Amino acid sequence: MLDSIAPTQPGLSDRLAGIGMAASAATTDFARDLAASGIQIIALSSGEPDFPTPDHAIDAGFAAARAGDTKYPAQSGNLALKKAVQRKFQRENGLDYALDEILISNGAKQIIFNALMATCNAGDEVVIPSPYWISYADMARVAAATPVLVPCGPSDSFRPRPDRIESAITQRTKWLFLNFPNNPTGAVCSLADLQAIAEVMLRHPHVWILTDDMYEHLVFDDRAFRTIAEVEPRLRDRVLTVNGASKAYAMTGWRVGYCGGPRRLISTMVNMQGQSTSGVSSVGQAAAAAALDGPQNLLAERRAIYQERRDMVVAALNATPGVVCHLPEGAFYAFPDITACLGRTTPAGTRLDTDADFAAALLREQHVGVVHGAAYGLPGYLRISFAAETEILREGCARIQEFCRALT
Repeated sequence: MLDSIAPTQPGLSDRLAGIGMAASAATTDFARDLAASGIQIIALSSGEPDFPTPDHAIDAGFAAARAGDTKYPAQSGNLALKKAVQRKFQRENGLDYALDEILISNGAKQIIFNALMATCNAGDEVVIPSPYWISYADMARVAAATPVLVPCGPSDSFRPRPDRIESAITQRTKWLFLNFPNNPTGAVCSLADLQAIAEVMLRHPHVWILTDDMYEHLVFDDRAFRTIAEVEPRLRDRVLTVNGASKAYAMTGWRVGYCGGPRRLISTMVNMQGQSTSGVSSVGQAAAAAALDGPQNLLAERRAIYQERRDMVVAALNATPGVVCHLPEGAFYAFPDITACLGRTTPAGTRLDTDADFAAALLREQHVGVVHGAAYGLPGYLRISFAAETEILREGCARIQEFCRALT
C-alpha cells in the first residue's frame, strides 16, 4: 500500500515566497563568474570601498586573536567595542547612549533585521522613502510587515517630502526608515529637511524611526551630516540610530554593525539576535573598536578622493548620449537617468525595453556591471558605484559611452 503513494518532498516556508537575491549581489556574482572565465569585467555594481582596512584595525584584530580572544563573545557585543561606539556617538553625533542601549551585530543589515523581527506583526507597515536600499522592503516582508513606499523623485532632489511621509502613516505604521546619505541616489538631508520630518514624527508617537547612517562620513561639497535623534532630542526614545564599520573604514568583510536606541527596544533585539547568530566575531569587534578609537584623518582623505571620482563619473555620464545624471551629495553612487536609451536596440540585437534589459546587455556586450534602478524602486535609472580605482572608473565610463552611442 505504501509503495503506491507517490513520493513527496518536505514542504518549505512561504516566508521567502517572492523574495529573491538582491539585484546588486546577483549582478556582482554574475560579474565574478564572467571574470573567472577570463573576461575582463568592470564591476561597478557593488557598494564596497576599494580602499584597504586601516592597518591599526588589522593589527588590533590580529593582536586579539594572538591574545586568545577567540571564545564566544557577549551576545550584545563586547565591552571594549560598546564603549568605543558610545564614545563615537558622543563625539560625532552628540548622542549619549548607556552601554545597555548599544547593540553590536553582524553588520548593520542584521541590526535592521533584528529590529523588524523584534517589533513587527502581520499587518504592520514600514514607511520607506523611495528609491531605497534593496533589502529594506524585503526584510519588512520577511517580518510579516508591508512596505509602504514614499516617492522621492528627481523633482524633490531625491529627498523625502514631510507631507508625503505624513500621508503614508496610518495606525498600522510601525516604522519610518531614513537613509541619508542615500543608497542609491546619494541624496543628503539638510538640517531643515530633518527638522521638518521630525515635526511630522512628533505628531505620530506610535511610530518607531530607524535611521541608517552607514554613509555618514561620505558627504561632499562641505555639507554637514546630522542624524535625527541629534536634531530632535524629543524623538530619542523612538529612534534606532544604525551605523557600522563597513563603508567609512573599508571593513565590509569584517561584518561589524552597531546601533544605539531605547533600552526596551535594544533588549528585545538582543533576544532576537540570541535566537539567530548570537554574538559577533571577537576578532572583528577588536578591529572595529580600534577603527572607531584610532586616527580619523583617513576619513577626510578618502572622502576627498571619492568626491574627485564622483565629479569625473558624473561628467562622463552627462557626456553620454541618452544619459542624464544629477550630482550626488553623498555616499559613493551615481544614479543616472537612462530612459532616453530605452526602446532602442544594441549592436547585438537586444531591444532595451527596461532598465534591467539595459544593465544585462551592458554586462554581456561591454562587460560593465551596474544595477538597474527598478531594484531600488525607480525604473529608468542605473546605480553605478564609484568606489573603484580612478582608471577602472574611467574605462567603465568609456564602455558605457560606447554602448550608448551604438544604440539604434
